[in-house]
Amino acid sequence: MSLSARRLPTLSRLVLSLSFALGVLPLAAAAQEAPPPTLAPPANVAENALRDLYTREWEWRQTEFMREKVGGRWQSSGRMPSVTPEAWARRAAYWKETLDALDAIPLDQLGREERINAAVFRASLEASEANARWRTFEAPFNSDSFFWGYINPSQPFQTEADWRRFIGRLSDVPRYFDEQIANMERGLARGWSVPRVTLDGRDTTLEPYVQSGDANPLLATFDRIPPSIPEPVRSRLREEGRRVVQMQTIPAYAKLLQFIRSEYLPRTRTTTAASELPEGRAFYQSQIREYVTRDMSAREIHDLGLAEVARISAEMEAVKQRAGFDGTLAQFIEFLRSDPQFYAATPRQLLGEASLIAKKIDGQLQYLVGTLPRYRFTILPVADDIAPIYTSGRGGLDACYFNTYDLPSRPLYNLPALVLHECAPGHSFQAALALEAPARPDFRQQTYFSGYGEGWGLYTEWLGTRMGIYGTPYEEFGRLTFEMWRAARLVIDTGLHEYGWTREQAIDYLASHTALARHDVVTEVDRYISWPGQALSYYIGYRTILDLRAEAERELGPAFDQRPFHDTILSLGSVPLPVLEEEVRRFIAERKATGGAAP
Repeated sequence: MSLSARRLPTLSRLVLSLSFALGVLPLAAAAQEAPPPTLAPPANVAENALRDLYTREWEWRQTEFMREKVGGRWQSSGRMPSVTPEAWARRAAYWKETLDALDAIPLDQLGREERINAAVFRASLEASEANARWRTFEAPFNSDSFFWGYINPSQPFQTEADWRRFIGRLSDVPRYFDEQIANMERGLARGWSVPRVTLDGRDTTLEPYVQSGDANPLLATFDRIPPSIPEPVRSRLREEGRRVVQMQTIPAYAKLLQFIRSEYLPRTRTTTAASELPEGRAFYQSQIREYVTRDMSAREIHDLGLAEVARISAEMEAVKQRAGFDGTLAQFIEFLRSDPQFYAATPRQLLGEASLIAKKIDGQLQYLVGTLPRYRFTILPVADDIAPIYTSGRGGLDACYFNTYDLPSRPLYNLPALVLHECAPGHSFQAALALEAPARPDFRQQTYFSGYGEGWGLYTEWLGTRMGIYGTPYEEFGRLTFEMWRAARLVIDTGLHEYGWTREQAIDYLASHTALARHDVVTEVDRYISWPGQALSYYIGYRTILDLRAEAERELGPAFDQRPFHDTILSLGSVPLPVLEEEVRRFIAERKATGGAAP
């Protein structure tokens, strides 16, 4: 999963919209360093009206989420955003008015680029307005993502002004947390909360932040002020920041931890299905629409998942035979889960294996795309405070993170697919290209659709079969395990939220169909329970891209070249899946008309 997932309210959109507002995500921070894009002037009245609409909404959104313009770029201000019900009602009303204004613009008078802008803008507005209207802010975290975990920067700030704004935000944490607590109280009162069964151990992610010593991540951050900020300014910033953390931020974290443990966890709901929330079936359908970006029913998705699970199971049987294993598929999976040869002995070994795979991939990128980004990512371990409940890996612009906690649950045979997906040519690579993309409106730079982003990530795992990345049948089985994992999600997510599946049913289904470690199986199922619909985007986006590739190969024949095909997808940036289909088919038609050459 991408760190850019960078995706704005359900729980995730709420948490990550605030993350953009706080400026702590790598893509947002790095984008501030790039020169502002220069857009071509609008061609007519309709284009002018559209551009005015999305520009005004973007500037309003920055102000609303406490960002200020510095050197021509929006950056985090010295305050946290408001999350009161009144603030969200105001946002919902504004987004609804903006949608009405968008409806009045004649789309048939827009040029191609502005039609794409309009489609992206609409999908983003619809999701934001719907989630504000559903009041998802009353459950402002899930088993995977926490509003309190995006305050501390992943990399140190480079200017005195940025450090001072950060200190200002830290001083505002008490007010911000109090508003979140009040929202959670309102959610509990109406039966809208995170399912209790998914929250075991999540409260421990707060514990490091209530410590008064240097083990507190916020205090440790002030020891990382770079020497490029001269003395005595550096010492003053460190002293002031540590004082604010000790006097204001730590007490706020302690109050939140006490509330979570004494009030929230005992009272949160014991049901698991989204359909059991107030108006839950309609809510779940809205989440399907948001994450899949097309109109599909739960039944349609469930049936697709069952068919794909059956297909991948047959491929797994074939790989098991190539491995020379004499036994059933279940026995082969147990062998993979338990044999020490498949597991790293130290965190350094796991990170070293990931790094080696990443360099092997580097040698193949020139055959995959025509445009290589300048920006480079590093490989880092997942932070200790979140590692016990975190997924195996995440990729973003600055870094590709791998979880080194509980090494017996991190099989090395899964690592090639994980590096492809999270690092390159997956999310880190994708984020770098987005940073260096052709000129487009600011809101396009910051909009993320899971179907596009996660679909590309899963597609890159398949691309590894064309790149020679999978060196053994075990690694190929790891890839199929990852593909099965995403296909099984279609069955599990709809089973949980529409068809009455229990958590145990979902765990058993995922465990019996993949070679994922038990720890990952449980972590993943809890994510699906507490984050309805998001897991559906991966496989449907993947199948969309794979089907488009098959269509391009069929239509272009020997003239098919995967490099411009991939460039077409990546240069678009994040778009709804129907837009992706339309643009790739335009590419196919143009290439066909010129015999495969660039038009």
